[in-house]
Amino acid sequence: MKKILVLTGSPRENGNSDLLAEAFIEGARQAGHETAKFKAGLKQIQGCMACKACWSKDRACVIRDGFTELEPLLEAADMIVFATPLYWFGMPAQLKAAIDRFYAYNSDACRRPLKASECVLLACGNDEGPEIFDGLIASYKSMANYLDWKDRGIVTVNGVDSIGDIKNTDALERAKKLGKSI
Repeated sequence: MKKILVLTGSPRENGNSDLLAEAFIEGARQAGHETAKFKAGLKQIQGCMACKACWSKDRACVIRDGFTELEPLLEAADMIVFATPLYWFGMPAQLKAAIDRFYAYNSDACRRPLKASECVLLACGNDEGPEIFDGLIASYKSMANYLDWKDRGIVTVNGVDSIGDIKNTDALERAKKLGKSI
């Protein structure tokens, strides 16, 4: 059994990327894994300030905000899943701010490196064509490579905008199938 943390990036409650995350979670739970979901897109998380004060106050980051809630979930996870809408060919700033704060787990001051060793990307966007995800996928793969995480899969779906549009695609089934395969 793995502990899987699903980080969602949308500031829109019950949007398409949230439905994608839920489908993955359903599959992962059916496979016997424990899941936790953190809605980064709905939290107030400041970006990393490069203050180099990581772990100086018995926690990863000295900034007290929504990331403080995320820290124990990150530290317990064997796998991290990023579920995000596409914003200007990348992830929303809310999710990026949370990821930037991962610095504390990979800095010289790090006291507790993340135990996660695997990751997944789930993404949806409004524009047509698979190339709209190229920037996001490149960023995700670079992050996985840097952290020495194994990419367990990527599910993307384009042409979805309004809440629920994703239900008219095969993406939810693909996400659920990926969750089951972990």
